[in-house]
Amino acid sequence: MIFHSAGKLDNKTEQNFFQEQVKIYIRLVEAFCEKNHIPFETGAAGAAVEQDAVTAEMIRMGVIDGKEELPLLEKAVREDYSRFRKAVAFAVSHKRELGGTLDKLSNQERKRIQREGAGKKGHTLVDFFCGAGGLSLGFRQEGFQVKLANDIEDVCIRTYRYNHPELPSDRLIQGDIKQIVDHIGDYIREDIDVVVGGPPCQGFSEANRQRVIDDPRNKLYKYFLQAVEKIAPRFVVMENVRGMLKVAQQVVEDYESLKIRKNGKEYSYRVQYRLLNSQDFSVAQSRERLIYIAVRNDVMEDRKVTPRMIFDRIEEDCKGGRTFVLQDALDDIRPLEAPRIKNQNETDSQLTGKKIEGNPYEKNENAYLKLINQGRDIPYTFNHKARYLSDVNYEIYKRLAPGDDATDEKIADIMPYAHRNHCFKDKYYKLHGDRPCRTITAHLRMDCHSHIHPSQVRALTPREAARVQSFPDDYLFLGAYLKTYMQIGNAVPPLMARGIASVIRKYLE
Repeated sequence: MIFHSAGKLDNKTEQNFFQEQVKIYIRLVEAFCEKNHIPFETGAAGAAVEQDAVTAEMIRMGVIDGKEELPLLEKAVREDYSRFRKAVAFAVSHKRELGGTLDKLSNQERKRIQREGAGKKGHTLVDFFCGAGGLSLGFRQEGFQVKLANDIEDVCIRTYRYNHPELPSDRLIQGDIKQIVDHIGDYIREDIDVVVGGPPCQGFSEANRQRVIDDPRNKLYKYFLQAVEKIAPRFVVMENVRGMLKVAQQVVEDYESLKIRKNGKEYSYRVQYRLLNSQDFSVAQSRERLIYIAVRNDVMEDRKVTPRMIFDRIEEDCKGGRTFVLQDALDDIRPLEAPRIKNQNETDSQLTGKKIEGNPYEKNENAYLKLINQGRDIPYTFNHKARYLSDVNYEIYKRLAPGDDATDEKIADIMPYAHRNHCFKDKYYKLHGDRPCRTITAHLRMDCHSHIHPSQVRALTPREAARVQSFPDDYLFLGAYLKTYMQIGNAVPPLMARGIASVIRKYLE
């Protein structure tokens, strides 16, 4: 389900996301009207739809369980209620023209998608620390079926849920991985082909310890390992930051010490690791990730495969790929100006961008956009909103040229952090359009000075950052504006995940 009905909103967080999803519904209808030159007010008001039909559609969506909840719905969405009713009326009367535009916002349509998917055979996946869903998306694009996904961040779960309607809600769990590991049988009752995840590991500073990986701060990694032990998948893909190299051999020891008894058999794993760079997978970004691949002993024997062979095949497949640069990700998207008034990040405007709007470049995509969008025409642009700039930062952005950083003489007279340039010169950095982008990080939620647009006086928008990460243009990030940067920066690039998945799939067929 995407919606809990208005009568079942238990807390403020649920109410906020309910309101956001209603606003998304309204904006999608408005964007459709704008794209097709239909005045929303006239079109919605003129929709010849009985009020009972509107109520019935709301029940199908899941925003209410029955007509008696209409007052609760009005209370939940407040000033948006009248506009929402008009949008629903318009959608009912223009169902054929809208096609599947609103399907992700309908409980009934999501159930249909899940029923259709349930009958299909496919390799199975469990995704821990799933975040916004980059790893899952890459594997799904290669035909894998997600059977369980988990993350502790509520906003990540909301984004994942919206974009993955094929996964039933009771298999997308927000919460501590420990609770899932302790009750894994409640969620997984079948053989799983691949477990993936990127457990946060923070205890790297005490390098003199004999077992750094046993640092209490790395407990999430330990729970991930326990999940592998209980699920006993055929393959494991674990990703992490380059800094984990210092404990990589300890991770190998942990995996290879597993001895699992299941269905009367004993299983063990062989594991290897390599640093992989997303740009080698045709992602328009230089982003190094430490990847571990573990293979179960019976699979190694039956399929004549080792982790080394998988890595070799991945790297061989990458050799024929095309290298893309930042400008490839920035093409065919509307130019914007940065807001100059504080607290405008959540406000839509023609000048500074909108959370949802029609895509005027729908038929003009370049090779990179066709790759990340899988050749699909995407009619709408999501999350393309410029970020606020103060007068000082506007002037800094304006003076810098691509490749310039905080130490550049052109900004010496106005640089507010000049005393820290010896250790923090990347505080400001204007990107090169003709090179792969520097790594998109979750720090962008704090400020975007390290990712200044190469030709416009502003930082990268969330949509531009998502493109750099290789998310398709119809992947909508929910939540507050600054949290969209966090979700995007923490994600595994879907194209990179897809490259890994395609090789593993070959050894499962």
